[in-house]
Amino acid sequence: MAELSLTPQPRARRPRPKVVSLTERAAERVREIMAKSEKPYAGLRVGVKNGGCAGQEYVLAYAEAAEPLDEVVEDKGVTILVEPKAVLFLVGTEIDYEVSKLSAKFVFRNPNETDACGCGESVTIEPAKPD
Repeated sequence: MAELSLTPQPRARRPRPKVVSLTERAAERVREIMAKSEKPYAGLRVGVKNGGCAGQEYVLAYAEAAEPLDEVVEDKGVTILVEPKAVLFLVGTEIDYEVSKLSAKFVFRNPNETDACGCGESVTIEPAKPD
């Protein structure tokens, strides 16, 4: 008779989806910006802050170093550091870079976004629901 083991065996973890991803245009623009910066940066910090008429705004900034709780995403040669408090708001977001006759900007395509103001600068985002 086989002996039963009472020690739990570690389970294989499912691969986690990336919190955010970049289009090729966005990745190319971030690489250009980082290459021209005056000092080296660890990556692009992405977050969400309260503000604007719809309630929240996306935040992009240079990151000198990763913070201990940052979600680190590597995509198309770019390191993205997602602020811990923003992870549930950004799950599944694609960041693009669009150029028109009057502007050039990063655009967030976020499945968790429920509303946006008329100017497009602020949004309402619901946290992602667990599967």
